[in-house]
Amino acid sequence: MADQDALIPPLLLVGCGRMGSALLSGWNAEGLSPSVIIDPAADRSAPDSHVRVTTAASIQAGARFAAVILAIKPQLADQAMAAVAPLIGDAVVLSIMAGRTLAGLRTALPAAAGLVRAMPNTPAAIGKGISVAVAEPGVGTLQRDLCDRLLRAAGSVAWIEDEALLDPVTAVSGSGPAYVFLLAELLEAAGREQGLPASLARRLARETITGAGALLAAADEDAADLRRAVTSPGGTTQAALSVLMAEDAWPRAVHQAIREATTRSRTLAS
Repeated sequence: MADQDALIPPLLLVGCGRMGSALLSGWNAEGLSPSVIIDPAADRSAPDSHVRVTTAASIQAGARFAAVILAIKPQLADQAMAAVAPLIGDAVVLSIMAGRTLAGLRTALPAAAGLVRAMPNTPAAIGKGISVAVAEPGVGTLQRDLCDRLLRAAGSVAWIEDEALLDPVTAVSGSGPAYVFLLAELLEAAGREQGLPASLARRLARETITGAGALLAAADEDAADLRRAVTSPGGTTQAALSVLMAEDAWPRAVHQAIREATTRSRTLAS
């Protein structure tokens, strides 16, 4: 029988889409106290009997939660927060919504609630995500530690003091998996163009990216050092990189892409 003191304390998860589900899976694996999901689209026959799917109106008055996690789309935030505000009390609210600032969230929350904002990314679905979090000044150590534990169940966690940094964080890591998927897509298509069978081109693209990622994770060297190590003078890699690293190719495109994504994140938060 699990040690009750080691269980994650009761949670209220608002939204159980892709990211909410990924986090919930990690919490269940660690050991979760009886908790509640509010999401009309969630599976009401949740396999874990410790997790109940319901509505805000069906939660009994006086119910206590250690944390309330907002994992909904930003455009649904106002309606959802109005519904759950009476249930929050002095719990810590952990928001993983993009584009909703601490100041904007604070106006809809009880004064006694702590507030933490975080940006996870989609590899959280397999426990390989990274989340960057920022807390309001009044958040206590225990509440911050609880949020750290909740986010760490789906990968690694970094904390920052300046909320404005979440915009470039969103551009680099929040949106970053899409850039990697695009690279796999382009490698596969280019391989087919050079005559590779479709199934082999797909396998080569995927396994090359996942293998290179694993090597990068295991290495102490900088990414630039690893790149140089695989680039023989006058070889095939150098021929390819002479195209990709041209001033008007990847260096400019990637920097511009991150600038555009950062600007968009700031626009959504305004």
